[in-house]
Amino acid sequence: MDVPLKKPASDGVIAPRPWARPDRAEAEAAVRTLIAWAGDDPDRDGLRDTPRRVTEAFGEFYSGYDADPSALLERTFEDLGGYDDIVVVRDIPFSSHCEHHMVPFVGKAHVAYYPGEAVVGLSKLARVVDVYARRLQTQERLTGQVVAAIDETLKPRGIAVMIEAEHQCMTLRGAHKHGASTVTTQFTGVFRDDPAEQQRFVSLVRSG
Repeated sequence: MDVPLKKPASDGVIAPRPWARPDRAEAEAAVRTLIAWAGDDPDRDGLRDTPRRVTEAFGEFYSGYDADPSALLERTFEDLGGYDDIVVVRDIPFSSHCEHHMVPFVGKAHVAYYPGEAVVGLSKLARVVDVYARRLQTQERLTGQVVAAIDETLKPRGIAVMIEAEHQCMTLRGAHKHGASTVTTQFTGVFRDDPAEQQRFVSLVRSG
């Protein structure tokens, strides 16, 4: 049965997807096919319930497709008490899946901004990272999407995002380079314009 799905038309607005989502039975049948292709019997005792478990896990891994990150940032607070300096949330743990091989990459995100007219609850920044991470991703896109969501909603004077992650497509297959990590950064506003602000951000991230 074709079930309409939603995805963001942009990074925030959720709109109908232009394709039909397979139903649960079709998804489980696909897992059975992959088990057989891998060389095992999908009907043996240890694997009989694996298709169900895999589809349930996928529902959790990729739950970010049905979440609107912009909605997380809609509630803001304008009483800043005169505060106009940097806000940093560092060491936000996340796990995502590489869109090229569908294997995990795991790491930490560090998010900072200079408030404009409002601030947002700190947990909401972590949840924005999580929403985008729970999609098929590249680290570069994930970094840019977090920046774009914050910029669109809060309109801050500047944003800095750094993501550090280890990609299992490098450690478990291919190059087999265990321990290699990837770092991506993106800056807007005062961070982009002033290298000293970039250095300050990195120093605050590393000071822990």
